[in-house]
Amino acid sequence: MREDDAMSVSHTLLGLLEPGPRHGYDLKRAYDEQFGQSKPLAYGQVYSTLSRLLRNGMVEVAGVEQGEGPERKRYTITDAGITDIETWLSTPESPEPYLQNTLYTKVVLALLSGRRAGDVLDAQRAEHLSLMRKLTRRKNEGDLADRLICDHALFHLEADLRWLELTTARLDELAKAVVHD
Repeated sequence: MREDDAMSVSHTLLGLLEPGPRHGYDLKRAYDEQFGQSKPLAYGQVYSTLSRLLRNGMVEVAGVEQGEGPERKRYTITDAGITDIETWLSTPESPEPYLQNTLYTKVVLALLSGRRAGDVLDAQRAEHLSLMRKLTRRKNEGDLADRLICDHALFHLEADLRWLELTTARLDELAKAVVHD
């Protein structure tokens, strides 16, 4: 897992703890309901993240309950955790232009190898359109959170499609530039 993924999960769990104490399984369920539609959070990741947050003073154990199975700890956010989540929420993310993305690399490699770069772009276009159809169905059937999440993804996919069309229109020019370099 990348560092920014771990930070996102940590901050998300802190945010979910802010309204009040919760057990690890409650945090997982809340995370999955709100943010994990396409990739639910693993229980192991919840507990390892909680351990790290506990070690770093961002959360503390609010109580331990005995049950039929292992002890169930309730976690609560600390003042340091609240400060951390406030800082994270108020700090904008850095935009990341995809200058060397995989698709561009595939197109250039197709041109360099004499393969049909248009086929690469056509296959990618079909994949984008398929995902856009799925997201549109989810958006139409979902609640407000689903609609907002799907709109974000659809806007990015539309931008990718515009790039695919532009690149397709410029394939001859790109082939000349790539093959003659």
